[in-house]
Amino acid sequence: MLPRFPGETPVSHAPDASNPKKIGWDLGGVHVKAALVEGGRVREAVQAPCKLWRGIPALDETFSGLPVWARGEADHAVTMTGELTDCFKDRADGVAQLAAWAAANLKGRVRIYAGRSGFVAPEAAEVHGADIASANWHATAALVGRHVPNALLVDIGSTTSDLIPIVDGRPASTGYSDAERLETGELVYSGVVRTALPALATHAPWAGRRTALMAESFATTADIHRLLGDLPEGADQQHSADLKGKSIAESETRLSRIIGRDHAEGTSKEWRALAAWFAEAQLRPLHDAAATLLSRSDVFAESPLVICGAGAFLAERLAQRIGRTCRAFTDVIADGLTDRGADWVSTCGPAVAVGLLTGT
Repeated sequence: MLPRFPGETPVSHAPDASNPKKIGWDLGGVHVKAALVEGGRVREAVQAPCKLWRGIPALDETFSGLPVWARGEADHAVTMTGELTDCFKDRADGVAQLAAWAAANLKGRVRIYAGRSGFVAPEAAEVHGADIASANWHATAALVGRHVPNALLVDIGSTTSDLIPIVDGRPASTGYSDAERLETGELVYSGVVRTALPALATHAPWAGRRTALMAESFATTADIHRLLGDLPEGADQQHSADLKGKSIAESETRLSRIIGRDHAEGTSKEWRALAAWFAEAQLRPLHDAAATLLSRSDVFAESPLVICGAGAFLAERLAQRIGRTCRAFTDVIADGLTDRGADWVSTCGPAVAVGLLTGT
């Protein structure tokens, strides 16, 4: 049985004995993530870009390019964040359309993860829309809670960061919806690939002065973390801000424009120092959010940080900063991994989570 909030109704999660292969899905607004689970172990995981803002047909395009295992017969479990995409009328419409797409395109049994309400059939998605919408964080936290009963899950992705207290083996967030979690600090709208740098600060240091920033999407966090050598290979699957390449020099050029400069006006050392300053600026609100959550009276005083996502390197830095033990998501669920390691398991945490949670 999944961890539940007080007052929740238990939902049956009986496994499909005739089809032991399970695939967990995370249908996002810019990426689709999938994880193959067989015999209770993660065999493969993949992330692929998806231009969902252009409409549901973008899912068809992405789906057609996924590995054969992702498009085959299986017991499918689906979570989502793509319902927020502006191609939909509202979140309820997005949930309904994504659930319908999953039912129509995934071969085999399909269930939708409704967070605190467990798994539901696609046809029940509209009724459970508020529980389904952007509940992928809940799946990851529920899985982690089975292995680490008291922790702070820190999942830093390409676009957002989730900080979820886990108390007595279950998610213990104060908020549930994105709006509520933005208020509580359990959702920080900052990621290591897509966040525009003016979202992190209004000024930056340059040549002995505190210079204002250009309020333009000239550069993103992918540029600063690339310059610092921290960005994992393959993590940046979106086009750059200027639609140009992703070399060090091109990232430096984009960074220079944020402070109204040309690339030639700085050295590589200076651009790297500016990138490091922005990385610190990104870490500060994460530190504030984590400190606030860890100060709650119900959160175990020695709770470690369990980290995952494309920005796990930043989460590790956060753990060091606040003096907490840090455990990788892949280490926590090691008994559910194959020896091959699955490079994308950390990045695809919610897909992995629903794949492992389904049938339990």
